[in-house]
Amino acid sequence: MTPPSPTRQYLVDGMTCQHCTVSVAEEVGELAGVQDVQVDLGTGRLTVVGDVTDGAVRAAVDEAGYRVVA
Repeated sequence: MTPPSPTRQYLVDGMTCQHCTVSVAEEVGELAGVQDVQVDLGTGRLTVVGDVTDGAVRAAVDEAGYRVVA
């Protein structure tokens, strides 16, 4: 049986609309090893499932024009 993929959560600052969440999800979703991305506009919560580093996720969020605050 395959072990479950790691799940990480981040708090993203600066998202104000649905387009913002789509931008973040697209950038993070393009990272190698990412299996699933969920972005909640109301809470600013980004959930990433897959084998990817925190640094890569933070860089992708920066590339989308936002920043990880936690």
